Amino acid sequence: YCLETPDLFKTQLRALCRASALGNVQVMFPMVSTPGEVSAATDMVREVQTDLAREKVPINPNMPLGVMLAVPAAVWHMAEIAKLVDFVSIGTNDLCQYIMAADRGNARVAALANPFDPAVLRAIAHTADAAHAAGIKISMCGEMAGDPEATALLLGLGIDHLSMSTPRIAKVKEVIREVSMTRAKQSVREAYSIGEVG
Repeated sequence: YCLETPDLFKTQLRALCRASALGNVQVMFPMVSTPGEVSAATDMVREVQTDLAREKVPINPNMPLGVMLAVPAAVWHMAEIAKLVDFVSIGTNDLCQYIMAADRGNARVAALANPFDPAVLRAIAHTADAAHAAGIKISMCGEMAGDPEATALLLGLGIDHLSMSTPRIAKVKEVIREVSMTRAKQSVREAYSIGEVG
């Protein structure tokens, strides 16, 4: 919708670019599927930045741009997408439901949306590997990011940053302090072999 309505999109981008002169603003494009979508969105940001600079409006020309990875197709385009952005975040709730074709709002199939399924774990690992190969960090949000039972696994999969609600921070930090990377990577191998964790 944003790419099909550039006037509306550029108005929003213009506001973000103007705000970037006043603080730490990062722009993340959601629900992308292809490198072409990312290129088109980042091109619009550059156009808006050029217009604002011409108008002598203060901006941060190095405002970080990223993507929220929630669509399975983007996982397998990540090697190309990662070259176009400054950071990547995985939205595990959506990614899991789309990989498993299981609507979380439908009780009859919600149980299939298991973030510990090897198909989901391999998608996360592939995304992290592609991001790191491009020299950028990868973060994660969603229920899995704040689940202490998943923390070691996520470290082993290569996730750099975790986003969660405040009450979950202490327990996740405790796990991070106690687990070694050797054990974290072993937990990934175990998850692949048995198909579930926890």
